[in-house]
Amino acid sequence: MRWSQTLIPTLRETPAEAEILSHQLLLRAGLIRKLAGGLYTFLPLGLRVLRKVEQIVREEMDRAGALEVLMPALQPPEIWQQSGRYETAQDVLFKVRDRAKKEWLLGPTHEEVITTLVAGEISSYRQLPKNFYQIQTKFRDEIRPRFGLMRAKEFIMKDAYSFDTTDEGAQASYQKMYNAYVRIFQRCGLKAVPVEAATGVMGGKFSHEFMVPAETGENEVVYCDTSDYAANLEKATSKIERKHTEAGSADLPIEKFATPGVGTIEALSRAPYQVPADGQIKTLVFMAESKPVIILLRGDHQLNETKLAGVLGTTTFRAATAEEVFAALGAHPGSLGAVGVKQIAVYADAMLRGVRDMTTGANEDGFHLRHVSIERDLQVKEWADLRTVQAGEPCPVCGRPLRIQRAIEVGHVFKLGTKYSQAMGALFLNESGQQHPAVMGCYGIGVTRTMQAVIEQHFDKDGILWPISVAPYAVCVTPLGIDPASPVMQLAEKIYAELTAQGVEALFDDRDERPGVKFKDSELIGIPLRLGVGERSLAKGVVEIKRRGGELITVKPEEAVAKVIELIGQR
Repeated sequence: MRWSQTLIPTLRETPAEAEILSHQLLLRAGLIRKLAGGLYTFLPLGLRVLRKVEQIVREEMDRAGALEVLMPALQPPEIWQQSGRYETAQDVLFKVRDRAKKEWLLGPTHEEVITTLVAGEISSYRQLPKNFYQIQTKFRDEIRPRFGLMRAKEFIMKDAYSFDTTDEGAQASYQKMYNAYVRIFQRCGLKAVPVEAATGVMGGKFSHEFMVPAETGENEVVYCDTSDYAANLEKATSKIERKHTEAGSADLPIEKFATPGVGTIEALSRAPYQVPADGQIKTLVFMAESKPVIILLRGDHQLNETKLAGVLGTTTFRAATAEEVFAALGAHPGSLGAVGVKQIAVYADAMLRGVRDMTTGANEDGFHLRHVSIERDLQVKEWADLRTVQAGEPCPVCGRPLRIQRAIEVGHVFKLGTKYSQAMGALFLNESGQQHPAVMGCYGIGVTRTMQAVIEQHFDKDGILWPISVAPYAVCVTPLGIDPASPVMQLAEKIYAELTAQGVEALFDDRDERPGVKFKDSELIGIPLRLGVGERSLAKGVVEIKRRGGELITVKPEEAVAKVIELIGQR
């Protein structure tokens, strides 16, 4: 491709809208242009990269035995009502109406569609297992689209869905997809770390996210340098020790004491009370589907709302207002507790189980209770891991300190079980003629997000450094003079033609620009190799090959094509 015949509108200045470096480079390198918040047009260079990523994904999905399909982006709301997600996922759903005023949804994902298809087409165990995938545009009503392709209203995603007859079969399908994802991200040049993850509104038994470490990431990954343990912050656990367990040979009776003006954990830890935070019970009140629930944690711990959603079985909850708190417990925040509470469900963090001699609010403004024994004085409906892990806490595998790093989620695999197949009638007859729901898994890769994540890991002060596997072109042939009759241009044309004939993806910079401009643009857009032809080098009987971000190599003109092919094979 000749530079003059395509569109690569590079920018010298950083656009004000771009908050993170990868977004800045997407715009400056002329890969994308913004239409509106969360909506982007892919320009020729960006589309070439996107198609490279898609092809890697497609090859690995096919290699893993998945079957490619293409499902409608427009979906009837009835199937979402049937699955139970019409309400739980309503915050991200785009809803439109046709001329008959009938409602439709723009698909953010396709569990409902594929399960409806399987329910109508598969009826016997002999037809299973099956795994279907597609690469398609998705739509999500993001409250705040940001960071370019990282959080957009419209994006391209690869989603796959497996159907098996048994849990063991589903696990095998899950492992195949897990392994395929490892290969995909390696081929894209990405260091992607698989971490344990929460299942969220998708439901299911367990899942893994594939995270790309990056300081600009919106997720946080908890990991251990010594063991293989890694989990996102919404799932992570630690081996932190319980405190105040077995305090004394006998439980002390509860004692009520005045705490005027004390409304926080920190205030109670100061003089004259001096109750350490880990000796206090933090009491939180939430409204879960319009009903109050009480959440208990140790005073020095923070609630993880994603873990809470899994315990409550819903994402429809929020912190109660001061008025709702008072109506439920007769006191305001700062003086709350669960001692004697019987009419409201109490969920307690597992770190509180069995602890004694704790201090909590008395459900009376300005008063607290000391010597509270959790299992003696409280009625807990459910114990669960509800706290957020902190950096430095012991790894649950080896006990070494955990670390926390920001990261970008590029892929997610879920073992769904029978949640959707049971609800939507994706049933099969087994060998005995008995009917069972198919055991499902689902597997997503953000294709557009992966493209930007590559930039997050591959750049320098001059621009992008594309891995050869996803680079828009392998080499940029750069004549330093464009007179058609000159030896420089004639040799550059000859080398470009030979490279193209050899199947090398080459960009020919035939613009009438200064050498410095051409070099800067080539570095900005990240082409792995630049082959320069100039009068000075020709006078020495050589041409120059520059690795992007690396050394300059001189070769004889007749050796240039072979050397480029050799270097491409090394990257």
